[in-house]
Amino acid sequence: MSKKEHSEKIYKKARKVIVGGVSRNTVFRKPYPNYANTASGCYITDIEGTVRADFANNMAALIHGHSFPPIVDAVTEQLKKGTAYTLASEIEVAFASHLVDRVKSFEWVRFVNSGTEAVMTMIKASRAYTGKTKIAKAEGAYHGSYDFAEVSQGANPSNWGHVNNPTSVPLAHGTPSGVSEDVVIYPYNNIERTLAILDNHRGEIACVLVDPVPHRVGLMPGKERFIEAVYNWIRKNGALLVFDEVITLRVNYGGAQENYGVEPDLTALGKIIGGGFPVGAIAGKAEVMKVFDPHEKNLLLPHSGTFSANPITMIAGYTAMQHFDQEAVKKLNALTDKAVQQIREAIKIADVPMSVTGAGSMFRMHLQENPPSTYRNTYLDDDGKQLLNELLDYMYNKENTLMINTFSCMLSTVMSQKEIDQLTEGLQRAFVAFKPKIEKYNKL
Repeated sequence: MSKKEHSEKIYKKARKVIVGGVSRNTVFRKPYPNYANTASGCYITDIEGTVRADFANNMAALIHGHSFPPIVDAVTEQLKKGTAYTLASEIEVAFASHLVDRVKSFEWVRFVNSGTEAVMTMIKASRAYTGKTKIAKAEGAYHGSYDFAEVSQGANPSNWGHVNNPTSVPLAHGTPSGVSEDVVIYPYNNIERTLAILDNHRGEIACVLVDPVPHRVGLMPGKERFIEAVYNWIRKNGALLVFDEVITLRVNYGGAQENYGVEPDLTALGKIIGGGFPVGAIAGKAEVMKVFDPHEKNLLLPHSGTFSANPITMIAGYTAMQHFDQEAVKKLNALTDKAVQQIREAIKIADVPMSVTGAGSMFRMHLQENPPSTYRNTYLDDDGKQLLNELLDYMYNKENTLMINTFSCMLSTVMSQKEIDQLTEGLQRAFVAFKPKIEKYNKL
């Protein structure tokens, strides 16, 4: 039996016991997904023996790539001491101290188990603190799988309504109507329209949820004037400004919020702070974080979790973030700038109508000459999605390069100019090969 036949056999077995054959749709491929064998540094080897450069890094979670030796050593040592206990651990205190020292707006921290859980808990904390029920979020923004956070994540021209008053569109079939009624949708980076929409719900909004570089919206940074306008509105109207930095903490040493003159009240974290293990956290102002405090006579938000602050995750995350210091952030961002520069040069040489957006150590390519400025600019119809998938398959199968399914890359500290050249040379070949299709799509 060939290794390829073995992969197919595994998937046939998976189809019998796992719905769809996969536990997360992001790894699904037709006719069947590949199965990892080993991973080290910035390369993954599948069970067929194919080695691919990894620019997805488990959906932006691996800031130091795979099998980073300091994390492996730290986790191995902790495994000997135990994996979980119904006791607190000293390492969670050390890790929380690091995060509080690292980000100016962090006064207290609470650990959870995923980015979805962090956002969910942050929304619940906002409601507990303000006594209000509605939240506001950007159209198209991804914030995990909590019912309220996923409203209008997949809005499309048939249901998104007028830009001055976007419709709150549930993502999952069967979502209770009350969920959409409690979520106010605003157009990212548009000050005038956003403030007008928020004003229509003055006195009802617990928090305005902001991803400072929203991936699904288009991976374009929030404008400073926009963030400040939202901050001024929430201060006047008794709401909270809450940031989703599950992905964007990597942008600067202190997260993407370091780019702004105002601070969020709460921030949701995940991905890179786990060092390759499942993780989430909520951090923010002590006054708001008090809703979790068991010392409070009137405890507003009882909170626990069997694996919250799991010592394996804590030591892995602490080690990862210690090694992602000021110098490492600066070096990785500079390498990413170089990659974006080379991609733009490849676009120019291939003479294709494409563009690149991003921030820090992440970027996204778009099937249009001018970088999109809104979710509605970014949105792809079925033809666009098909073309994007073909480009991704080309890079995966022909160039042995793994990317995120939005045609995005999230870099890791173990990458070098060698991997950047491999990526950009492969992209240039892809642009040339797909030039007729890209040009045709832009004329539609």
